[in-house]
Amino acid sequence: MDFLNRHPRLAAGFAAILAGAMAACGFQPLALWPLTLLGVAWLAELVARAPGWRRALLIGWCFGLGHFTLGDNWIATAFTYQASMPAWLGMIAVFLLSLYLAIYPGLAALAGWLLLRLDRGRTDGPRDVPGPGAFLILALALAAAWIVSEWLRAWVFTGFAWNPLGVALLGGFQSRGLALAAPWVGTYGLSGLLVLIACLPGLLWRMIRSFKGPARWSWVLPGFAVYIPLTMLMAQPDPWAQRSEGAIRFTLVQPDIRQERIDDPRLYEANFVQLARLSVPRSPGDRRLILWPESGLGDYIRDGYPPFLYRMYTYAGDPVLARERIGRVIGPYGLLMTGAVDLVMEGDQAVAARNSVSAIDGNGNLLASYSKAHLVPYGEYLALRWLLEPLGATRFVAGNLDFWPGPGPRTVDFGEWGKAGIQICYEIVFSGQVVDPRVRPDYIFNPSNDGWFGSWGPPQHLAQARLRAIEEGLPVMRSTTTGISAVIDADGIVRSYVPWHSAGRLDGSIPPPHEPTPFARFGNLLPLTLALGFWLVAVSVIALRRRRG
Repeated sequence: MDFLNRHPRLAAGFAAILAGAMAACGFQPLALWPLTLLGVAWLAELVARAPGWRRALLIGWCFGLGHFTLGDNWIATAFTYQASMPAWLGMIAVFLLSLYLAIYPGLAALAGWLLLRLDRGRTDGPRDVPGPGAFLILALALAAAWIVSEWLRAWVFTGFAWNPLGVALLGGFQSRGLALAAPWVGTYGLSGLLVLIACLPGLLWRMIRSFKGPARWSWVLPGFAVYIPLTMLMAQPDPWAQRSEGAIRFTLVQPDIRQERIDDPRLYEANFVQLARLSVPRSPGDRRLILWPESGLGDYIRDGYPPFLYRMYTYAGDPVLARERIGRVIGPYGLLMTGAVDLVMEGDQAVAARNSVSAIDGNGNLLASYSKAHLVPYGEYLALRWLLEPLGATRFVAGNLDFWPGPGPRTVDFGEWGKAGIQICYEIVFSGQVVDPRVRPDYIFNPSNDGWFGSWGPPQHLAQARLRAIEEGLPVMRSTTTGISAVIDADGIVRSYVPWHSAGRLDGSIPPPHEPTPFARFGNLLPLTLALGFWLVAVSVIALRRRRG
C-alpha cells in the first residue's frame, strides 16, 4: 500500500483495471449486471479525481484493458483448434487485442475529463472531488463519448463491435431488461444510458452532502426510482412482449459437430449424416424451411469447379449428386438454407474462398447464395500477411486461401418461405449493419459456428443477436454447430433453444416481424443524436454555472 501511495499513477491504473474487469462481469455467461454498473461508477470516480488529461486517458485505457481482457477471453480458445501456432499464444493474443481496444474507453474518459475541465475547476467541494454540478457534467460527457467510441470501434480497421457495454442490461431469455429502449436509441445509445445510470449514485451522494438537515436524504428517492424498476426489468418476464405466431414453418438444426471434427475430411460424411438425421420431415408432405449452421456442410455444391476439387471434397465427385441427396433429405416440399464454402476461381486455380449461405430446394436446385461481408480478422483472413506469415502466424479457419468479403446485407425473397435477411456468424454483432435498407426482410437467418468460442463466446454471441432482433423489430433464427441455437422473436425473447454442446432440432413457426422500429428507419443516427444531446446538456450546465459566477 505504501508503494501505491507513493506512485498514484500506478495506483489509479491498477484500480481502473479492476474496475474494467468488474464491468465485464455483466456480460454472459456471468450476467452480473450490477457489477457492470459498479465498475463504470468506479471509472467515473477515478476520472473525476484525475489531476490532468494524461491521467484521465491512462485511467480509461487501463479500464479498457481489464474490461476486454476478461470479456474477450474466449478468443484464446481458438488457438487450441489449430496446429500452426502454440496454444499458449491465445491469452497473449487476447491481451494484445485488448491493448488496442482499450484505446476507445481511454478516449471516452479523456473526452469526459476535458469537458469537465471546461467548468474551470468549479468542484462544489474539495478540490480533487467534483461536486454535484461538476459530476453531472462529467456523467453526461462520459455517456456521450462512450456512445461515439463504441460506434467508432464498430468500423475503424473493419471494426470489432463485440460486447458493447449496453449488452449487460439485456435481461434473461424471457426479458429484455433495459434493452427495451434499444428500438429508440440503439445498442450504442443503450451503452450511454448505462453510463448515466452507473453515475447516478455518485451524483446523488454529492447532492446529499451538499444539503443540510433531514431534507438531504430526500435525494435518495430518485435513486430508488431508477434502480428498483431496473431490477424488476432485469429479473421478471417481459410483460410487453408479443407472443403471436407466424405462418412460415421451420426446422432448425444443431448437429453438435465439435470444432475438432469440422475440418477433418474423414468425418465429412459422418457430419452430413448427423445433419440429415436431424432434418428428416415429420410427414411426407411437410412444407417447411430447414436451417443448417455455418461450417456444417463439407461438400462443394456449386457448379463450375475443376473435377479434382469435387473428387477431393464432394460426395460422389459431383455437385449435382451432392445437391440431389440434400433434396432427398429435406423432402420435395422443403427449402434448405445452409452454410457452405464457395471458391473464387481464376481459370482452374482457386484464388480465394467465400463464406456463404446457399439455398437448395427439394429437387436439388441451387436457388440463391449470400456471401459474408464482415469477415473475422485473423480468423478468415490474415491481415498484414506479408509481415505475419514469415513469422509463423496463420488464420484460424482451416486452409490456405483467404476468404473474400461479400457486398453486404441482402434480402432474398423465397416466396412462401418469406423474405430472408442473412447474417453469417460474427456479422450479427454489428448494430445498424444487418438489414438491407432497400428491402426489409421478414426474419434474419444467422447461421454460426461457435465451436471455437469456448464457453464464454456462445452466450455472448446469442445476447448480441437478441439485441439485433430488438433494434430492428425482426425475429432472428440462429442455427449453430455446437450451440447455442435459438429462435428469437422480434422483441428479443428466446422462444426456444438448443443448449450448448447438445444435438437437437427445433420445429415451429417463425415469429412475425414488427413494423419497422425507429432504429430500423434511422439506424445509428439515433444514438449519435443522443450523444449530441448529452453533450449539449453538459455544455448548457457549464454555461449556467459560469453565469452564476
